[in-house]
Amino acid sequence: MGKPTGFIEFIRVSQPTRPVAERVGDYRHVYAPHAPAELTRQAARCMDCGIPFCHQGCPLGNLIPDWNDLVYRDQWRAALDRLHATNNFPEFTGMLCPAPCEGACVLGLNADPVSIKSVELAIVDRGFAEGWIVPEPPVRRTWKRVAIVGSGPAGLAAAAQLNRAGHTVTVFEKADRIGGLLRYGIPEFKLEKRLLDRRLALLEEEGVVFRAGVNVGVDLPVTDLQHHYDAVLLAGGAEQPRDLPLPGRHATGIVQAMTYLTAQNERCESPDLAAEPSLSAAGRHVVIIGGGDTGADCVGTAHRQGAASVTQLERMPMPPASRAADNPWPLWPHVFRTSTAHEEGGTRTYAIDTTAFLTDDAGHVRALRAQQLESVPGGQPGAFAARPDSAHDIPADLVILALGFSGPTGSALVDALGVTRTATGTIARDDEWRTSMPGIYVAGDMQRGASLIVWAIDDGRRAAAAIDRDLMRRV
Repeated sequence: MGKPTGFIEFIRVSQPTRPVAERVGDYRHVYAPHAPAELTRQAARCMDCGIPFCHQGCPLGNLIPDWNDLVYRDQWRAALDRLHATNNFPEFTGMLCPAPCEGACVLGLNADPVSIKSVELAIVDRGFAEGWIVPEPPVRRTWKRVAIVGSGPAGLAAAAQLNRAGHTVTVFEKADRIGGLLRYGIPEFKLEKRLLDRRLALLEEEGVVFRAGVNVGVDLPVTDLQHHYDAVLLAGGAEQPRDLPLPGRHATGIVQAMTYLTAQNERCESPDLAAEPSLSAAGRHVVIIGGGDTGADCVGTAHRQGAASVTQLERMPMPPASRAADNPWPLWPHVFRTSTAHEEGGTRTYAIDTTAFLTDDAGHVRALRAQQLESVPGGQPGAFAARPDSAHDIPADLVILALGFSGPTGSALVDALGVTRTATGTIARDDEWRTSMPGIYVAGDMQRGASLIVWAIDDGRRAAAAIDRDLMRRV
């Protein structure tokens, strides 16, 4: 695949970024495009490895060696066809996916892996620029009606597949705009919403109907869905945030990450919308609790809002620079990473535990009390204890909780349908994506728990295939 000696001749070159001083002044995408010649070299690094473990690393099963080879040979239209064969929205995954495929790349055994994600994004960008990506409505309709509740990546992928199979699809979204997490959870500098709108317009032209501002179970009785649709797919995501119930938690100035990110995305969508002072980092000392991607999104947003300082806290120890002995290839590499948001400034502190929030006389958070953690000698792996005499206070007048999500919220929709939940609170399903209620299916984080965009898209595609089999009574 690619150039047989490409992985020897060329080094990995990451996608270039705009200068920090420039990008923190706006909410445009942080990355700049690769030069065409560099893309050819990066695609050429995809070696003839025999067994492409990148397929195993990618939940979508993307045909990565195929389209790398085609890019190297300057056959971009064919590369786009290979890419769309397994992925409905490569422009989203090319920007947002953490690239588990790269973690499984065979070249990663003793060198830097292939720049898979950069090539993927370049292919779909070229497809739109050349006008190759156009609406593809179904040739005929089955007149079976499917309702999808939730317009995030799982719901949109299912809608695209079911519509292409000829079914009449309506997507319901409780927010005022379509897109779910893609719209309001992902910062504009990671996914410009014009790109989301571009794909949504294609889906509409293909026949998908979108109904925003409809909270199913509240604005629309679930019995209406069951009566008017042949199948209902639940794709509402995992929106229940984890909390930190410590002394002082109810002080003002402590907010959940998704509340904070949504507020800024709403302002990006409507520039005339007045900023909510309690949800702005301008001039404030910001502390973000949680070291994951959502926390990094908050870091980048705080920089752009003009924070006085930004500190991100993580309870786990600092990851190693390279794979540990118990983290072999092709498993996902648990190594230290620096996101574009971290490049822009701020401080990251590891192995630290928050014990209380301190408030001023007005009940506003002024600091948090923390202590350093250390491994317990002879204890179980992952067992930590407070380091003696390490308690200290960290000034903060805005604290953002980015601790992940525990599962779907206890929505009126789920309660009204009476579907069975698992012990972890997600919606239970069988192997054909059916819930405990006839005609009701589930996909994405609602049944999986909070996960990656590639898993959500794959779930949506698989659930759509199962619904199609049931509707058409095909085995």
